[in-house]
Amino acid sequence: MKRWLVLLAALLLMAAAPRAFAQAEEAQRQVLVMLNLPKAHYRPDGSYAGSYGTGVGRQSRQRVAQDLARRHGLEIRSDWPMPLAGVDCFVMRLPDGDRRSPAEAATAVAEDARVAWAQPVSLYQAEGAGQEPLYAAQPAAQQWQLAELHQLATGRGVRVAVIDSGVQADHPDLAGQVAHNQNFVDDRPPPAEGHGTAVAGIIAARADNGAGIAGIAPQARLIALRACWQAANAQTMCTSLGLAKALYAAIQQGAHIINLSLGGPDDRLLGLLLDQAQARGATIVAALPTRGGPGSRFPASHPGVLVVGNAPPLPIGAVFAPGRDVPSTAPGGGWTVVTGSSFAAAHAAGLLALVRELDMRAPSATALVTAAQGRLDSCATLARHVGTRVSSCKALGQTVD
Repeated sequence: MKRWLVLLAALLLMAAAPRAFAQAEEAQRQVLVMLNLPKAHYRPDGSYAGSYGTGVGRQSRQRVAQDLARRHGLEIRSDWPMPLAGVDCFVMRLPDGDRRSPAEAATAVAEDARVAWAQPVSLYQAEGAGQEPLYAAQPAAQQWQLAELHQLATGRGVRVAVIDSGVQADHPDLAGQVAHNQNFVDDRPPPAEGHGTAVAGIIAARADNGAGIAGIAPQARLIALRACWQAANAQTMCTSLGLAKALYAAIQQGAHIINLSLGGPDDRLLGLLLDQAQARGATIVAALPTRGGPGSRFPASHPGVLVVGNAPPLPIGAVFAPGRDVPSTAPGGGWTVVTGSSFAAAHAAGLLALVRELDMRAPSATALVTAAQGRLDSCATLARHVGTRVSSCKALGQTVD
């Protein structure tokens, strides 16, 4: 029976591989063209509440985009008004057979005075997705004295955005934990995928159901935003367009914590949205990149982001948290063990949710946490924010690797 299950899983992965490859190939032929939105006070179409509707200004931008596409030999696929970023984003595509690179096309379009900027769509990859048979214990239970932490805080009232692959919202350990679930990869309902489901479980798996695991912040509520998809060889891929849409949604949903367990190239639009999120009080957590060169360090390289790895050595400013042999939720209603900086970042996101419950006015991410020799110290971190409450954490600062 077990052999048949393994064979079935392999066949399903093989069937999904062509679609995943096609998604990546399509993304790498796209260009994002940004046209400035007028300030709200000066909009001619009365869209003063952020609703860009079908007013005169919108129609004018659409005509400009159509002219740009015609002049530069591109195909308009969609457009996406972003009032928070002050631009209207038009997604354009290089026609089949066009030998230009998207970067070349973006550079040419950006020379037009009507364009705020243009950029190619980039690919990103989740950091660490190894899986093996389930272990009996969670590292955080001892390393972070999780039971003691939950006497102080459980994440109640805190919204954590998981920008990742699909989260199985009806998993026994996640049922009722997902307040919002949206798909920015395609038009289907969000599917259950391994990486996103595991990250979500580490952050906020239920602690009251007598099964599976307990999340670091079991009473936090998840905003599951699918910007990535599961590809072949256990890879999880994302595009900068999907990530931008998910980040925008996280801001609109009022996320207190935004978890980005992924890495890729610097991106102007994503950087702008990260700045907007932080300006509105959100804390950004990113996984320490483990693959690629210096050009693949975003969003960990962005100012104000808390960077988390699963083991030293670490760059200056980064911390490490449990991220090896971590039991978590898996698609299909089961559990598995995962390893990687993605899952260390999820631990930090859960810890920050506990801090936010204690102090909603807490400062920036790097000021929120306490680390000893690079190791994120959960008890000491919470102790800084308990106020007059007595901390039940034993031996603050004494954690085990």
